[in-house]
Amino acid sequence: MGGKFDPVTLEILWRRLISIVDEADTTVARTAFSSLLRDAHDYTCMFTDRKGRELAQGTFATPGQSGAMALGIKRMVENLTPEGFGPGDVFITNDPWALAGHLNDVCVMSPIYHRGRHVGFTACVFHHADIGGRVSSDNHDVFEDGLFIPLVKLYDGGVMNEALMEMIRWNVRTPEEVIGDIRSQIAANHVCSEKIRQMLDDYGMEGLDELADEIIGRTERSMRTSIQEVPDGIYRAQGIIEQMEGKDDLVIRVAVEVRGDSITVDLEGSSDQVDWGGNVVYNFTYAYVFMAMKSMFDPDIPNNDGCAAPIAMKAPEGSVVNCKFPAAVAARMQIGHFITEIIYRAMAEALPGRVIAGSGGTPATMNVMYGRRHDGTPFHSVRIRGGGMGAGRDRDGEYCYIFPANGANTPVEIFESDTPLIVEKRELITDSGGPGRMKGGLGRRVVIRIPDDDSAPIPPIHLGIQAGRYRYPPEGLFGGGPGAGARFLVNGRPGNPYGLTLLKPGDEVVMDAAGGGGYGDPMERDPEAVQRDVREGYVSLEAARADYGVVLDPETLALDSEETARLRASAKGG
Repeated sequence: MGGKFDPVTLEILWRRLISIVDEADTTVARTAFSSLLRDAHDYTCMFTDRKGRELAQGTFATPGQSGAMALGIKRMVENLTPEGFGPGDVFITNDPWALAGHLNDVCVMSPIYHRGRHVGFTACVFHHADIGGRVSSDNHDVFEDGLFIPLVKLYDGGVMNEALMEMIRWNVRTPEEVIGDIRSQIAANHVCSEKIRQMLDDYGMEGLDELADEIIGRTERSMRTSIQEVPDGIYRAQGIIEQMEGKDDLVIRVAVEVRGDSITVDLEGSSDQVDWGGNVVYNFTYAYVFMAMKSMFDPDIPNNDGCAAPIAMKAPEGSVVNCKFPAAVAARMQIGHFITEIIYRAMAEALPGRVIAGSGGTPATMNVMYGRRHDGTPFHSVRIRGGGMGAGRDRDGEYCYIFPANGANTPVEIFESDTPLIVEKRELITDSGGPGRMKGGLGRRVVIRIPDDDSAPIPPIHLGIQAGRYRYPPEGLFGGGPGAGARFLVNGRPGNPYGLTLLKPGDEVVMDAAGGGGYGDPMERDPEAVQRDVREGYVSLEAARADYGVVLDPETLALDSEETARLRASAKGG
């Protein structure tokens, strides 16, 4: 085997590392103030060795944060001198170019000490619902996006920087929630540090270096072995991404070069950075490049620095996938989330069983609603919504998934308790999944009403949306059809899904998330599967016939096998 650890001990220690970071993760769920964290799980916990190499991350980490953190924290650690930190120190930053790509993602990082010796770092990134600024996709620079916190010490030797905390407090709309969430981050890091120290004591270990070398080395070898199974070559694809009205579409070009056990992803030819918030920093782009590669080549092994070692990325500076300061970046997921899908498209012919069609949760839809209740107290709520997932070679697309970003959909009950607003309806949309041998996941409709009774909030109520798929629905693969596109209505009329919408009591908002693309020829779908879809309300009788060539009795929904065979033969020209 090589190495210091026997297989059994190594497996026990590896499982314990994951359990430690998951316990820190659970601490967040129990202590965070914002529903975006408690319920939607838009945060990531991880820890590294002394060199800043990622050793373990939470099981439910979000790929955009975790991938960007793994890259960003390593760079931050490389720039720290041993004299620059000590026991009891806590660093904080939300620098988009240093970490996860926009100001709402705030990182809290702490060195871990064991018996006076520095052994690693623990860190967590929270997507804070409120970071001040103008909450809209059409900001023109990062200064409009909110409060920018460079890498500074929040605690120095265990003593809080009260002035820094006050500065944060006075630059956000809901300070109690924001400060409470920062304290939750500190608590998560504390739990992680304590459990690492306990593990080192239990096994008589002086530090993490040898264990990190073993785990990271084994992981890298596993990843490289999987990459070697793909024929050498350059695999290309591009994606067209819509911008707001009046602006030209964006192009993301991808060339994936597989050479032996290494991969280089080149984004040369992608559009220049834009004058609105969809710009993506290098780290966030890399995060979704990594997400694509990890999910295709070695999805089962947990993430650490070894997974990323075989993967290099080139992204031209000043492009929309590697923007320069001070570009607006608040809505970076509107473009960044597409990277994984475009790479899947590039690799589809080489790895048809390891990719999926376009997803309606790409990009995830973020709705920010804030204002004041009728008694004058502020509310500020962020909901992240998914759509239909793209179908794969052997399975239909899931419904209401946030992919590739992960995360969870906020329950209606939580949203209504956090705000004075009413959710009138939340339902799956019939026929929104792309037709195919495997059907795309359904999109979802949410209808929100601003009450106009005695509980009516004080106007205006601000709604900022970060989303996509309004003009270009998710594409299918290998003959599969596209899913239904997204839709945004205000009082029954099309609204502006890219700017800031001002609402008043009595207004009604309809938000449809897109459906996933289908995979394979729809005429090859099992007729009985189509029959079940119709019974469940996922596919209409009309779409069953038109898209799948399946004929059902309108009264009993019994399958007419002969007419179905005739219709399918006719569709194939037979």
